Amino acid sequence: MQIETFPNPSIGRHYEITHVNHEFTSVCPKTGLPDFGTITITYIPDELCLELKSLKYYFLEYRNKGIFYEAVTNQILDDLVAACKPLEMSVISQWGVRGGMTSTIVATYKRD
Repeated sequence: MQIETFPNPSIGRHYEITHVNHEFTSVCPKTGLPDFGTITITYIPDELCLELKSLKYYFLEYRNKGIFYEAVTNQILDDLVAACKPLEMSVISQWGVRGGMTSTIVATYKRD
């Protein structure tokens, strides 16, 4: 899925954008059971911003994908950095209770 972008309306100003998906789902590759999480994306744009409709459809591609929490978090970061080339970005995934435990994964990017 192509993640669409649009021109940053305030190039040169460092400001932060946060998008939260409260209904993220993927599949545990060990059990085949669904995993439910919240994905929070925070970034400082450079020339491009993420378009929300395409971001929503991008997330839906994970619905039936067997992938570990750590892998999905880092894959989302890699894909979004490639799409909009931000100055900085973080992706935080927070996962529902499984076996009495919750998990939070944080992946970050900062342009050199």
